[in-house]
Amino acid sequence: MALLNSLFAGVSGLRNHQSMMDVIGNNIANVNTIGYKGSRITFSDTFNQFIKSGTNPTSNTGGTNSFQIGLGMKINSIDRNWNQGTFERTGITTDLALQGPGLFILKSNGQQFYSRAGAFIFDADGKLVNPQNGAVVQGKIANGLGEIPAGTTLQDVVIDKNLRLPAVKTTNVSWGGNLQSSSTTIRTDIVELVGNLKKETPSSTQYYPGPTNSDWSTSKIYNKDGTEYQLWSRFEEDTSGNWTYFYEIRDKNGNPLGTPITGSQSLTFDPVTGTSTTNQIVIQDATEKIDYKLNFSSLSNLQADSNVVVRVDKGEVAEPVLGAVTIFDSLGNPHTLSVKFEHIDSNRWSWAVSVPSSSGSLSPNSYGEIYFDPNGQIQSIWQAGNQVTSTPPIPQVTFTPASGAEAQVIDLNFGTGTAGVTQTNLSSQIAALSQNGSASAALTNLNIDQYGNIIGIFSNGNSRKLAQIMVATFKNLNALVSVGDNMYNVAANSGDPRIDTPGENSATTIQSGALEQSNVDLSEEFTKMIISQRGFQANARVITTADNLLQEITNLIR
Repeated sequence: MALLNSLFAGVSGLRNHQSMMDVIGNNIANVNTIGYKGSRITFSDTFNQFIKSGTNPTSNTGGTNSFQIGLGMKINSIDRNWNQGTFERTGITTDLALQGPGLFILKSNGQQFYSRAGAFIFDADGKLVNPQNGAVVQGKIANGLGEIPAGTTLQDVVIDKNLRLPAVKTTNVSWGGNLQSSSTTIRTDIVELVGNLKKETPSSTQYYPGPTNSDWSTSKIYNKDGTEYQLWSRFEEDTSGNWTYFYEIRDKNGNPLGTPITGSQSLTFDPVTGTSTTNQIVIQDATEKIDYKLNFSSLSNLQADSNVVVRVDKGEVAEPVLGAVTIFDSLGNPHTLSVKFEHIDSNRWSWAVSVPSSSGSLSPNSYGEIYFDPNGQIQSIWQAGNQVTSTPPIPQVTFTPASGAEAQVIDLNFGTGTAGVTQTNLSSQIAALSQNGSASAALTNLNIDQYGNIIGIFSNGNSRKLAQIMVATFKNLNALVSVGDNMYNVAANSGDPRIDTPGENSATTIQSGALEQSNVDLSEEFTKMIISQRGFQANARVITTADNLLQEITNLIR
């Protein structure tokens, strides 16, 4: 019997080392199979025959050990190695690799499968599929607003390649930047008359400028709110050599005001030096918000020709701060919306928005003021003379496009705190941070992020989530059974799949444009091949030696 046991033990060794070779051969065959996970085989001994049972020690004798002879070996397990494989960059958006323990979820003929291989394509119907067998990748489809629904209900991942976004009219424009606190104010504080009025005794009344009192010089001035006006000035000398200054304030186009603002001032000069001795006067009008000082100290009365000029605020000019943004109407037509800020006074700026006349028209209240606190942040916003009381204060203007699109109300969001428009010592710079409108657009490209979101890129530059790929994890990956085509199915000991969102509820993330390679290590497999070969040879030698012994036994009867 002992001799026969060695034969059977050798046979079990041959058979199981052959199985080991089969596993190694399959691993090597799949060394370039994407997403493949290598397998390993382990062995254990089989039943043992008792030759003698052991005994317990007594008070007079010691105990004895059991004698056993093994009856060969058997396969203990064949397990997969689920270690992460290396990534190969392909640059193809729909080539996906998984970093972590999750698996893609596929559906074919109503049955759900799982895979690590992510070489997918879009078929003629826009479904994301495994090109080997047409199994459809599972995930969630976004709604019309680009929002992924909550939950784990799975759907076929389908992308309409002819998808178009409708035009979205602009209803909100956010502005940001800085208005330099030291900018020139546009309000007129001082008007200075500079130059000489010829000293003589004319035979008839003389006028400067011009030969008659119908000739005036004009200068641009501004009221407290930065509204532009014209200052008309002229000088008149009577036959006694006395000069008088006359002025009139008109609108920016030179038209007389409804209530005229006019006046005059007799000029006096030192008889020896010819320098002006006329006191400064203040020109004020509450209705037009005009308030400036008229200074005569730089005038002279000498024999030279008359050459007086009007200097407003020592020659300072307005420095408007401009910004512009493209907005869209309900038909998707683009229009340029411009904003202009002008420094009125300390911590006080005017604002006004406009559109080209060819684009349409804005409501008459498209202007106002911004007051800043001592920290340079917006304190209050006024529109057309009324304080904006919303929180945060956001002025609204109505834009009526000339294209036939519907009228639209646009929020002008100047921000709050340091996140919007500020007033500091930094240079002035205003820009539109965002606007929520867009033209109609066609789908031009797709991206897939690490969370499995399939993001559509449209011809207008906007992007939107279209779908999300989901992944599954198992408590026992080794219990999954392979069904070919790089796919697995659940089995008795795998546990139910847990459906998760990549990178959020799952430790698995997705890499687009890459494929996970086989994790087979050729050097390790070749080493195991040698071990398998030697094990097979040794067991074959056992059988050969046992055969020689049997031959010797049969020769005993000769």
